[in-house]
Amino acid sequence: MSPIQRSDIEDKLRQIRGEVDRGAEAAKPVAMAVAGVVLVAAVALAYLAGRRRGKNARTVVEVRRV
Repeated sequence: MSPIQRSDIEDKLRQIRGEVDRGAEAAKPVAMAVAGVVLVAAVALAYLAGRRRGKNARTVVEVRRV
């Protein structure tokens, strides 16, 4: 068995990094879709909560003429 050289370690690290990069690139479209759905859901929830609060606290202004 030969001793481990610096180039052996560098080659193995490059191989591992390549696999990680490919995995990250494959997961990126799924992550973007999930982020979009979460963003739309958060905006819809804020809209509905604000709408409900607005119905409960309406101000009535009465104008009288003398």
